[in-house]
Amino acid sequence: MAYVPVPKDFSKIKTKLALNLTKRQIICFSLAGICGVPVYLLTKAGLGTDVAATLMIIVMLPFFFFAMYEKDGFPAEKILLHIIRQKFLRPGIRFYRSQNLYDRIIEYDKLEKEGAWLEKKAKEAREARNPFHFLKKADRKNKKQKTGLTKEEKKRLKELRMIKAENQKKRKPFTAQDTIPYKEIYKDGICRTDDNYYSKMVQFYDINYQLAQNDDKAAIFENYCEFLNSFDSSVEVQITFLNQQVNFDEYAKNIDIPEQDDCFNDIRKEYSDMLKMQLSKGNNGLVKTKYITFSIKADNLRNAKSRLERIEASVLNNFKVMGAMAEPLNGVERLKILHDVMNMDTKESFHFHYGMVAKTGLQTKDFIAPTGFDFRNDSYFRMGQTFGCVSYLQITSPELTDKLLADLLDLEENLIINMHLRQIFRK
Repeated sequence: MAYVPVPKDFSKIKTKLALNLTKRQIICFSLAGICGVPVYLLTKAGLGTDVAATLMIIVMLPFFFFAMYEKDGFPAEKILLHIIRQKFLRPGIRFYRSQNLYDRIIEYDKLEKEGAWLEKKAKEAREARNPFHFLKKADRKNKKQKTGLTKEEKKRLKELRMIKAENQKKRKPFTAQDTIPYKEIYKDGICRTDDNYYSKMVQFYDINYQLAQNDDKAAIFENYCEFLNSFDSSVEVQITFLNQQVNFDEYAKNIDIPEQDDCFNDIRKEYSDMLKMQLSKGNNGLVKTKYITFSIKADNLRNAKSRLERIEASVLNNFKVMGAMAEPLNGVERLKILHDVMNMDTKESFHFHYGMVAKTGLQTKDFIAPTGFDFRNDSYFRMGQTFGCVSYLQITSPELTDKLLADLLDLEENLIINMHLRQIFRK
């Protein structure tokens, strides 16, 4: 019987077109030959064969590098593009800078009116230069009024056209608000990250997996696998585990038992003090929360909402089967998570409702953004007064125990673990 070795990492499998080469490798090698061979033929007579061959190899080496080099699933040109974008095109420090929507609307309205007036004047000037404009009676009456644009007006019209073109382009993240990668978060919890990309978030809670019997563990694990495999290839899933240090005074208010008009206030106080003591001793004030986010592509919000609601109902039902509590998050709750993550240094409470957007003219990002981002260092970044680092872990092991994630979450530090899941296309 013949055995076929199956690779552990399917991401490294590439489609070969010819001569055991991929499409990208064939294009790069062809460009290397187009650029290198003429250099050899043109320099062979004057410099000699050896020098010409050396020059040809030097010219062809960059193409060979782009054809073969790959790191973390990214080819060389994408890595180079990311480096150029990070180091030169985008600023390293991005401060908090809010823009009032009402002021922006008034400013844009003024620019639109000024631009429309100049465009109308330029159009009248072009019509005046028409040799047949004298055939119209109205043109003969307004002949003296069509004098054209001055140099200053032409310069201003050019500036307004450039401003309009820049506003239509995608804005670069120059501020802390622009760095936060979403477009809108609606009241019902739907987030639009791109023009046709929508997501929703569900918070789920722990179950007694470690204390369960082996049969119960097997049943829970089987239901969990069926739950993850229930998503099709059009749905992107992200499971988030958040270890966050909270404000002790604010969190203590939630466990404080208020007094009542009876004779049991001493017992309530004693029990509250006991809970506060246990809070101060355990986990260094860390609160562990778990979320699942599912994203889809849709043409508009209406189509996305109907499909996300169906996926949400399926997710909640699967958690119910596993015996875990789960609840969907609305827009305010999702914004609170982002605020707490990006403002760890301030420990300020999140105060926001959607009526404040219409009242103040600010965006939702203005209520959650930190004082600034600093990406000048390659090994870490700065978010307000908090230092952070992003690590990428690729697991190619054919078998994974259930203790790896538990060991990572046991670290008593501010920690965010994201697991990105997507079904592999099957032919």
